[in-house]
Amino acid sequence: MSPSLPEALSAVPRHRAFIGLGGNLGDVQARFRAALAGLHGLPGTRVEAVSSLYSTRPVESSGPDYLNAVATLQSALGPRELLHALQALELAHDRARPYQNAPRTLDLDLLSYGGYCCHSAELTLPHPRMMARAFVLAPLVEVMSSLGGLGDVDAAVGQALPDAAARLALAQSQGIERLGPLDWAA
Repeated sequence: MSPSLPEALSAVPRHRAFIGLGGNLGDVQARFRAALAGLHGLPGTRVEAVSSLYSTRPVESSGPDYLNAVATLQSALGPRELLHALQALELAHDRARPYQNAPRTLDLDLLSYGGYCCHSAELTLPHPRMMARAFVLAPLVEVMSSLGGLGDVDAAVGQALPDAAARLALAQSQGIERLGPLDWAA
């Protein structure tokens, strides 16, 4: 008798992945909670931690202000399988892509995956624009700190974070505001 998928995945190594969550249309907090529950339910995957919610003016986009957060996962899925799962969750929450950087109901970005680096038409890791976006950096630093400190950032995200002064300047220029915790298990 062959093992079930969860049993088979128990022997597969887990990798830490950082996921950026964003949205500016509809009930974004409810979509975040549903997306996090969906991520937690993926085979061989569990959500480790979730940052606070942050409000940000649109960056290279339009429409109302965005809500953003970062979650960290441990997953047995490979980076491309995880990317496909993120895209399926976006579609399940009415994500439309009428044009680049259009306002959205839910955006799930694979920011980094176990320090893995790649560049293809489908996937670039670490995320190519995350170091220039305060709405990624602020919640990323927060969630990394909740996991026991920033430690070896290069290994965790595949590149060094800008220093605190540069992150503050970026946050001020992009109008980011910490709103407080997201009770994602609600």
